[in-house]
Amino acid sequence: MEIKKVVTGSLDENCYILIKNNECLIVDPSSDFPKIKEEIGNNKILGVLITHSHFDHIGALRNFLTKRSIKIFKRSNLEEKEYTIGSFKFKCIYTPGHSKDSVTFYFEEEKIMLIGDFIFKDSIGRTDLPGGDPKEMETSIKKILAYDDDIELYPGHYEETTLKKEKENNPYLK
Repeated sequence: MEIKKVVTGSLDENCYILIKNNECLIVDPSSDFPKIKEEIGNNKILGVLITHSHFDHIGALRNFLTKRSIKIFKRSNLEEKEYTIGSFKFKCIYTPGHSKDSVTFYFEEEKIMLIGDFIFKDSIGRTDLPGGDPKEMETSIKKILAYDDDIELYPGHYEETTLKKEKENNPYLK
């Protein structure tokens, strides 16, 4: 699976385009639809995955809603289970704390997690915004710590990391 990162908006939000077999999933379509569309190229869009609904993660979502064939996957229509969309297979993991609707998308075969603003390199997402909850964040962190160290983490801002690096260096994961 190829992963393209498109950084957009005033908060430098990471939108990810996951590509496999000329099909793609868009993760958190931030705010610059033309820039995202250019990176999609000729790949067929199968769906849009939303890690949480803060404005900087969904600014261009309305541009994807105009096509009826594109399904939106977000906390309100997802269960904690495995999903298959085209040639993509992922698990939805509820990870509230930064927001009530925060989810992590785990692509087990590729060993990657798309985590939104849940965990950042050496930090975690804010819990002082509306819908944030430090106790829920603590529970979500404990849930993720049970996963393998070699999983790559793709956050909603900043650079990618691994679960091992975060277990070793992130003071919030100790």
